[in-house]
Amino acid sequence: MLNKSLFACRVCGLEQPEPPWGLDGKTATFDICACCGAEFGYEDSLYSAVVSYREEWKRKGMNWWSEKDKPEDWDVKAQLSNIPAEYL
Repeated sequence: MLNKSLFACRVCGLEQPEPPWGLDGKTATFDICACCGAEFGYEDSLYSAVVSYREEWKRKGMNWWSEKDKPEDWDVKAQLSNIPAEYL
């Protein structure tokens, strides 16, 4: 069984179609999160960078990087609960 947290953005918790850091949790894809715009392997490579990027995203209003991908029934609190515990 796959670890669900492997599929979540470390910054905003959006579930990704593929693990942003690979199945080993160590190999970044360098894809962009459709919600917060973080580049996996760049803005989320260090704990301090994750926290800083998340706070900036929140401060700016938690806008979607790709508005066309935003679900109509988006629940930011539920999404944030997906953030892997080690990045809270």
